[in-house]
Amino acid sequence: MWYFTWILGLLLACSLGIINVLRLEAQETWDREHIPVDPLTQLMTKDTMLGRLKEKVENSKLNGFPFSILFISLKDFKARNNLPAYEMDAILRSVADCFKEDIRAGVDIAARMDDQDFLIAMPGSPLKKAEEIAAQVKNEISERVKAPRDLIVEVATGVAEYSAYPGKFATTIHEVDELIRIATEKSVV
Repeated sequence: MWYFTWILGLLLACSLGIINVLRLEAQETWDREHIPVDPLTQLMTKDTMLGRLKEKVENSKLNGFPFSILFISLKDFKARNNLPAYEMDAILRSVADCFKEDIRAGVDIAARMDDQDFLIAMPGSPLKKAEEIAAQVKNEISERVKAPRDLIVEVATGVAEYSAYPGKFATTIHEVDELIRIATEKSVV
């Protein structure tokens, strides 16, 4: 008789796991179809990313897992080189395509934050892993992104890890702002 109870419990646990997986897949599909994206790079918008970062900070507080952010910037590329808009757009699309390949699909989230600035949130990634990804992204961009007239695309990257700053700020939005500030300040060409 206890076998029957054990088997029913196992079946119930499996079915709940399957339901949870289906729910997560449905949420990801809805997100892909309904999240506003930057029309040029097809990445999340800044406002959407800030909202998602707040969620990541709250999740990190609850589960104790670290998450890191990676800041990527084309330091004053447009201002220094005075390129036509279509050439600059092509470079920005190429840069976004480079790091789309280096991030984990369905886990990491990327956004265009400004004209030439990008941000990647990497849940569950400690600072060391984020630094490795930053170096990988930087190398890939310098190898693959070719600017017209042999101009060099200089990329600055900076990383910050949330777990390094627990309980330091009054509100979640202040934590998000501080993470972005730290990553921006650490950005090196």
